[in-house]
Amino acid sequence: MAPFDNPFDAKRRFRRGGCSCGAHESQAAHEAALPAGDAAIERAVEATMLRALFPHAPERRAFLRSVGAATAAAAVSQFLPTKFVAEAFAEAGKPEKTDLKVGFIPITCATPIIMAKPMGFYEKQGLNVDVVKTAGWAVVRDKTLNKEYDAAHMLAPMPLAITLGLGSNPVPFAVPAIENVNGQAICLANKHKDNRDPKNWKGFKLAIPFDYSNHNYLLRYYLAEHGIDPDTDVQLRSVPPPEMVANLRADNIDGFLAPDNVVQRAVYDGVGFIHILSKEIWDGHPCCSFSVAQDTIREMPNATAALLRAILQATAYASKTENRKEIAAAIAPANYLNQPVTVVEQVLTGTYADGLGSVRKDPKRVAFDPFPYESFAIWTLTQMKRWGQIKGDVDYAAVAQQVYRATDAAKLMKQDGLTPPEATTKTFVVMGKTFDPAKPAEYLDSFKIKRAS
Repeated sequence: MAPFDNPFDAKRRFRRGGCSCGAHESQAAHEAALPAGDAAIERAVEATMLRALFPHAPERRAFLRSVGAATAAAAVSQFLPTKFVAEAFAEAGKPEKTDLKVGFIPITCATPIIMAKPMGFYEKQGLNVDVVKTAGWAVVRDKTLNKEYDAAHMLAPMPLAITLGLGSNPVPFAVPAIENVNGQAICLANKHKDNRDPKNWKGFKLAIPFDYSNHNYLLRYYLAEHGIDPDTDVQLRSVPPPEMVANLRADNIDGFLAPDNVVQRAVYDGVGFIHILSKEIWDGHPCCSFSVAQDTIREMPNATAALLRAILQATAYASKTENRKEIAAAIAPANYLNQPVTVVEQVLTGTYADGLGSVRKDPKRVAFDPFPYESFAIWTLTQMKRWGQIKGDVDYAAVAQQVYRATDAAKLMKQDGLTPPEATTKTFVVMGKTFDPAKPAEYLDSFKIKRAS
């Protein structure tokens, strides 16, 4: 089959010589009748996807004969909108609209989304983006669902939860890019400086930003590995990040697992100390994401692709340590993080006070890697299942592929001269235990403390 043949023609054969469809006197005549421009690119994307799904021609033709071309095209696009990929691959056309709103929570995890405004990355893509500081994660979710925001900074598990209908009506969402990896920590009140063993934390009141967050899952994981049941031995409370330091100061909570600028502000204000960085639990874990509803991708693929390109370029800039102080100055002001520049610099540069009398250096305290590995989603789904948020069976791989758009990210990264990973999944280690994304059920079964049966 030639690259731009109609992949949904049940009579089309996979062959390289002569006219591939048998309806033209020569291959040259055949190719002259093929679509051009954007339609040709979309056709090529469809052909590639269908070839991947049905590598054997007889199976492909049988499938097309049984369901029809329209149903086949819809089924393929359900998992990866071919129009969006085609437009992105072609560097897109003119954005359907240039005035966009993107919601964010004022934390350093949103660095690429925030910095792209004052540092001109959106403008380079022909966009006028209003990045809107938002009070909490539920508000971000609701405003994005209500189309008040065109896209949003979300916790990496939130689009999975929204797609599955956890905490809201089910609406298919996508994660075209991860905003940051690492960049969180467990912070405890100063009164606990002599109580560093988690086995002694029974009765603690600990805050997390949101139920559907890797902060929640990492904290639960950490506690459970030390024999503490997070549902019975401690109290976990959802507290918006901007309110956490005040709650620690007022002695309403004993500590929290939160974004590093919140943690560093507690140290800066003298009310808390850093117990451990989240990278000590799982080095390379995702935290936040750039998220967009899948119907938004279909309705304005050019604008979405331009928005994603701007964020990928900002992420690449943020990944270089020599740019971190410049970025800290750009995102610290009141309309963004509303933090002292010193606090933001300590987070982004990795040279920071720990609240225990030491200055520590870790240049990978926070990192910026946009690739949305499907294995990140699969791990998150295992923890949702582990703690009873997901009831019944779940097709881990299918949900991960639907929401985490590794293919889209890879194409745009290549356009911008960046090198995406070769694979969309990978193994990693969480507190000494290797996670294999091909065996999520076995991983879930290995835990002693869990709610899942």
